[in-house]
Amino acid sequence: MSSRGRRGEVFSWDGHVDGLGTIELTFPAEHSDYPQEYCEVAVSGDNFPLVTYLGLRYLRRPLLAGGELRVDWDPAVLSRNVYPPGRRKRALRIQVKGRPYTYAQKGGKRSHELARPGAGVLMRRSSWNNPRTLSGTCSGAPDALDISLAVVLEAVYTRNLSLPGALVSMPGRFLNRCNFL
Repeated sequence: MSSRGRRGEVFSWDGHVDGLGTIELTFPAEHSDYPQEYCEVAVSGDNFPLVTYLGLRYLRRPLLAGGELRVDWDPAVLSRNVYPPGRRKRALRIQVKGRPYTYAQKGGKRSHELARPGAGVLMRRSSWNNPRTLSGTCSGAPDALDISLAVVLEAVYTRNLSLPGALVSMPGRFLNRCNFL
């Protein structure tokens, strides 16, 4: 579903998770107070924590580089190694609420997996750029936090978690670093 908001088009997906109730992903967050060049995305729901991601806007989505992930307003620690071979080595590492996570591309560029010890959530988009549907499959014993994190990251520009995406983004990354010299 999409609609028009005060900053242009607003996209949202909602669904139902057995045992937890409804969940909604919205991007960009319609009531964001950040400048136009930033994009904030949010996940909320009946029994889900509020999870937001804020980053520089690129193709209507926030970028991973320099982004901020928050769970109920508490910041997460994000890290990743951009260029090594292997998806697991390039994965986004997240530390939040005392839990370590990895978020990596799985299979094609439309599938990603959020994993922590004992739980995993595999997300799949119907399309890479403009998905109509998002679906998820859980393994282990995931809870509302795991699912919320996996869903919010579906609205973040994650193409550079793959080697081709990292190579394509290399010139921009280099130029951005030159601005700080």
